[in-house]
Amino acid sequence: MSNTATDHAAIPQTLWAARGRHTGHAAEDVVRRTLARHKESGDIDDFAEAPGCEDATHRVFEARWRADGTVTVRARLTLEAGQGRPQDQPRPSTQDQPQARQWTLVAEAERPWDDSWPSPATLFWPAAGAPQDDDGAWDHHPTVTGLRFRQVNALPEDDKEMRRRLRDAARDAWCVNLVVHEAMTPDESGRLPLAGLLPPGLRHRVVEHRAAPPQLRAVNYALKDLGVEVPRGGAVLLPPDPAPDGYDGREHSVRSVFLDGSEPGAIITALRHFVALPRPLPQGAAEALADLRENWALLTLQEELEQQRQLATMYAEALEAMTKSRDLYREAAEQAHQALAAYRDTPPPALPHQQQQSVTRTPTALRQLTRTFERLRFAPKGTRPEPGPDGSSGDGGTDSNGPQDRPS
Repeated sequence: MSNTATDHAAIPQTLWAARGRHTGHAAEDVVRRTLARHKESGDIDDFAEAPGCEDATHRVFEARWRADGTVTVRARLTLEAGQGRPQDQPRPSTQDQPQARQWTLVAEAERPWDDSWPSPATLFWPAAGAPQDDDGAWDHHPTVTGLRFRQVNALPEDDKEMRRRLRDAARDAWCVNLVVHEAMTPDESGRLPLAGLLPPGLRHRVVEHRAAPPQLRAVNYALKDLGVEVPRGGAVLLPPDPAPDGYDGREHSVRSVFLDGSEPGAIITALRHFVALPRPLPQGAAEALADLRENWALLTLQEELEQQRQLATMYAEALEAMTKSRDLYREAAEQAHQALAAYRDTPPPALPHQQQQSVTRTPTALRQLTRTFERLRFAPKGTRPEPGPDGSSGDGGTDSNGPQDRPS
């Protein structure tokens, strides 16, 4: 198990979250019937099936109600096809056997959650129902076969199997795992699950593991890896994964549990303290909470009006930002054009006097050299004049027909 909660967002105190499996037929029909029944009775204000869920293996339901008549609660249930079979679940032998559907339920209130409020699970799923009924088959543990939320889960007699079950159950941080040791064999009322005696906000998130009187040594050996120990005739809460910083298992153990049908006050106190810890969000809870907040579709008229106002404000701000950007671009373009025009109108800088003379002489010398080459090119062979001592062509007194007579 992890021993740190670093880099994990803490569970908001306004959030109620749970996860499980439905093993009966047509889970989405069960949810629809249950929500419709609660809307008729006034337990919820409204419900809807989120649009865009064309895949039959993925369904999303939303519901809204007011806890204590004033606190608005928004809840979102997601049904998905099971990702494979849970651990140790046998392969179905018949094709008509129902396929398990995994469900994730998150509910957020306007103020910190009160465990005396109705459980969101019983507003989406039937609160009653025999274990054999399809409607009552929604409370299975999400990953470990054989565990139920609303039943006493007896620990296996085999020590290795017991150790494996507790280890696998503790890995799922969506559930609160409670291990209870029976000091003596209880009577009929003591064999009832403690979940029925817990506050509504706790009973559908707690998995009760029950150890028989002779299993005390075996169960503590199995819990050794988790760093906790169950007292004789007492109970202990298994640490979450990852555990919060400074977690102390002794604060979440109960010395004595009276399995006589009375309210387990010490266990309720430990559970409330455990739930109030700054525990990290379990895997997948952050995404479920983000979907609840960002993709909520069940809006009232006032909420729709407020949403449209927010959209109008957002569009106005975006338009203003675009206008400012356009004006800045236009101003920068005008400045660039002005700078280019000023550059074109500016005369080139004047050269120094000596440099100007050099530039002036250069064409004259080049012209003289060109003329000399032209004379050499068109003069007949043998008549080309010898260059004079001063570099001139020496043709001042001759022509092409030969030397002229000198005057006497």
